[in-house]
Amino acid sequence: MALLSGCASAPAYTSTWKSPEATPLGFKGQKVVAAVIVKDDDQRRLAENRLAQQIAAYGAEGRTMHSLLPGAAPGNEAAIRTALEAAGVKGLIVLQPIYIDRDVRVTPAYEGGGSASLWGSNYGSGFALSYSSPREASVSEKTVVYLETRVYSLDQNRLVWAGQSKSTNPETLTELIEGISAATVSELEKAGLVRQQASP
Repeated sequence: MALLSGCASAPAYTSTWKSPEATPLGFKGQKVVAAVIVKDDDQRRLAENRLAQQIAAYGAEGRTMHSLLPGAAPGNEAAIRTALEAAGVKGLIVLQPIYIDRDVRVTPAYEGGGSASLWGSNYGSGFALSYSSPREASVSEKTVVYLETRVYSLDQNRLVWAGQSKSTNPETLTELIEGISAATVSELEKAGLVRQQASP
């Protein structure tokens, strides 16, 4: 999840799914665990800490998977379930990068041709002057991060909502998680799973 600076865009969901049996979540004031599935443990802890902070900002009690179950493997369902139930957790939000697309483009330097004439007219001279450029080539890079977000309710014992999103050139992991958290809450509101917070 090495992120590059550039012209960033806010994360946006490209597709979402809601369980037809899902009922409103009622996570406010309840324990909700942040789980991020990446190979690097340091990145995972950093991402889970930030996601838990965002969960708390929206009214729930944010916890991290690495604090409840250090070294948890995604496939160890029994251990994860036992840890979540023992801690009285009501919800689980999982983030998982599914694809990172990097597009590097190099535009070579262009200098006017050796002959400025085109069939003896002045057109060639204008062409050479207009399209001459510095010797340095320009390099541009675009990074698009595709994420999957899954929201589970332990009370309902099911996956209640899932979505795939993309973000272009996120500058930092913090920026990416803050953006995806806001986008997720907005989508959950649209789906009728959470209520919009009243203004103070």
